[in-house]
Amino acid sequence: MAGIDAEKIAQEAINAIAEKIKNLNTLNIIVAGKTGVGKSTLINSVFKEKLADTGMGKPVTSHMRKITKKGVPLAIYDTRGFELGKEVQAEVKQEVMDTISKGLATQDINKAIHCIWYCINTASNRIEPEEIEWLRELSMENQITQVPIIVVLTQSFSKKKAQEMRQVLLNENLDIIQIIPVLAEDYEIEDLGVAKAYGLDVLIKVMGEVLPDELMDTLQHVQIACLEEKKRRAQAAVATASVAAAGEGAAPIPFSDCALLIPTQLGMIASITVIFGFDVNKSVITALLSSSIGAGGATLLGKTVVTNLLKFIPGAGTVVGGVISAGTAGVITAALGEAYIGIMELVFKGDMSIDDLGSKKGKYAMSTMFKEQLKMKK
Repeated sequence: MAGIDAEKIAQEAINAIAEKIKNLNTLNIIVAGKTGVGKSTLINSVFKEKLADTGMGKPVTSHMRKITKKGVPLAIYDTRGFELGKEVQAEVKQEVMDTISKGLATQDINKAIHCIWYCINTASNRIEPEEIEWLRELSMENQITQVPIIVVLTQSFSKKKAQEMRQVLLNENLDIIQIIPVLAEDYEIEDLGVAKAYGLDVLIKVMGEVLPDELMDTLQHVQIACLEEKKRRAQAAVATASVAAAGEGAAPIPFSDCALLIPTQLGMIASITVIFGFDVNKSVITALLSSSIGAGGATLLGKTVVTNLLKFIPGAGTVVGGVISAGTAGVITAALGEAYIGIMELVFKGDMSIDDLGSKKGKYAMSTMFKEQLKMKK
């Protein structure tokens, strides 16, 4: 079999990534609360692209603006000017319900409202009775539409006060999904040190429990608050690809035909990249190919599965008839996927940059992780 062009495969991977991003459904969230509760800080700390920093957003009602950014499958409906006062409160509530109803009427998941965050400032040390009443009325009107409502206790510098406030709200038996204390950013307290940010990962986990599956990849693509959830979703993609590869290897696959695994592995790499939400260019994918080929020659290029590769796979045994078994095909794919997740984790944590991935450092890290994953697979 003739050799396969690494440049061509890298371009195919980039195309697959772009196609997956293009096909992501749009996540729509209404963020409500009094002025000054820290909604912009919360939005910017949870989602990539600093949506609320630039003052972007077009008015959609007298008390609501829609914040979007081109290329990001996320829309934030920010209710502005929620102040104490029955008339304004009623207007905001009606605008929220109208926005929900209009979205549902389209029967388009990209236009429906998927979640409501109601923000209360913990540092204010009290919950206004009017806010509890507003939430109660909203949840009653929402009984038919059933949009998940999450109360976010912002600026929770004191975890003790946050828990006390949370208990007060729990005692009200409101029809809401969860009450989550958060501190969106590290906060320096003079002469006392730094209060570390917390709670945003819990918010993402709760979102993952209440949103439909059609929005799971979107949620992970746009959020920057919870590495654990990104990894969990990415590992599910690896598991799916590994099963598919094992099925393709059940034939079994002759060494010369292991390029049959390429579409499955490209799809897996594209899925992981989209979940982590990084802008990965062609040189990064090319480096991924060369590093995994250097580790064993068995992955995306697929020209030949050299015998040396199999020594990394416990239980692979003797090669019989020049073929890849179903188990070996699955192991190779799983090892590649887990190694790539490991690289994405390093980038997420700031231990490596995207630019590093195309360098000698990045290639070495990928090659090392790939070998380690092959040894670990049973």
